[in-house]
Amino acid sequence: MQKSKLDGMEARYITLEDQLSDPSVIADQNKWRALSKEHAELGEIVAKYREYKDAIKGAEDALEILNDKDQEDLHELAKEELKENEKRKEELDFEIHKMLIPRDPNDGKNVILEIRAGTGGEEAALFAADLLKMYIKFAERKGWKLEIADANETDLGGFKEVICTIDGENAYSILKFESGVHRVQRIPETESQGRVHTSAVTVAVLPEAADVDIDVKREDLRIDVYRSSGAGGQHINKTSSAIRITHLPTGIVVTCQNERSQRQNKEKALQILKSRLYDKALRESKSKEAADRKNQVGSGDRSERIRTYNYPQGRVTDHRINMSIYQLDDFMNGNMDAILDRLMEDDLARRMKEGEANGR
Repeated sequence: MQKSKLDGMEARYITLEDQLSDPSVIADQNKWRALSKEHAELGEIVAKYREYKDAIKGAEDALEILNDKDQEDLHELAKEELKENEKRKEELDFEIHKMLIPRDPNDGKNVILEIRAGTGGEEAALFAADLLKMYIKFAERKGWKLEIADANETDLGGFKEVICTIDGENAYSILKFESGVHRVQRIPETESQGRVHTSAVTVAVLPEAADVDIDVKREDLRIDVYRSSGAGGQHINKTSSAIRITHLPTGIVVTCQNERSQRQNKEKALQILKSRLYDKALRESKSKEAADRKNQVGSGDRSERIRTYNYPQGRVTDHRINMSIYQLDDFMNGNMDAILDRLMEDDLARRMKEGEANGR
């Protein structure tokens, strides 16, 4: 328990309470909002710390009674009080320890989800469509908003590539574990001899970049307008509303055609471009840690095979945590929590271990 750090956080919390009731601060709405945000962020951990101190006080009071021969009639009750407070103290110590672990600064952000067919031809494209349906159902269960920004559909209803935006509370903190290669083993619809084929789809999960995260200069962009096209797209129109943006310094190209107007497509394409540039900058800044990150859950290494979907056996296996479940249909219907919860637990345990090693 880092008592001095927690005492400092509690003192800051009390100071913020005083400042938030100051008329001069209330009059400055920008300052008031910033202080309110900090106050709210500190509130949960300060509340837990106060509970922890209450548990310590309760244990000390119980010990004092147990050491007092004149209060023998209260000893049994004091033993129970001591036991309960010691147990509560241990639980709170663990909870506070978790709360002190630094969060990924991107965890609260929305997501750009990119799904691309890999090895396996048409079967890989069909599985990309299945993964899209899985994420759509998962987003619906979470109350998130998922929109398709751009898609390259095949004649059989698969996708060579599909790009979505997902807006929702803590979306990135949950979906970041989906980045990597998803392998499927099943009998393709196009297979006449009943043989099981193995195909692969690559998923990339990018945190949505805000203007403060990345600065895109207008002179670095080439913006082309063209007519929307695609297989079976109900929103495809006959006007030149589709947008292609090329970021000249990096060569990154983003297209968007699923919105109804040129302006909307341009805004969405810029949003995706900024997120790709932000993701690129993050990866470059962490390149020196690449060797370590390959052993970490949620490393986001898109060349890493993270999961196998075995249809003949009805099994989903996540290779990072060596976990298999035999409810494939349920999983593909968006009920992904069993594996995602375990991935988040594993990631938290690793970060707590690193925090202890670094003396945090």
